[in-house]
Amino acid sequence: MKNPDEYLENHVFEARRPRKELQPVVAYDDAVRAIEQALADAEKYKYLLMRALRRHADDTRPSQYVPASGSTPVLPLYPEGAEQEQAA
Repeated sequence: MKNPDEYLENHVFEARRPRKELQPVVAYDDAVRAIEQALADAEKYKYLLMRALRRHADDTRPSQYVPASGSTPVLPLYPEGAEQEQAA
């Protein structure tokens, strides 16, 4: 990822204000171009980051595989009598 200064490094020039030292100055059009480039890079990095996060989430998610053997008992979701209470 670029440092913010790197977007403007070719566009900065120095100007002297009356009775003051030289100061770095950036033209408006150059600043707009640098911001557009930074936003485009941010979109690219966002895409790469989201892809990496999804891949990491897929790698760390426990397997959903359940063996076909009958060793795991199947329990009802609601206790008996809950159906009668809901119907009332």
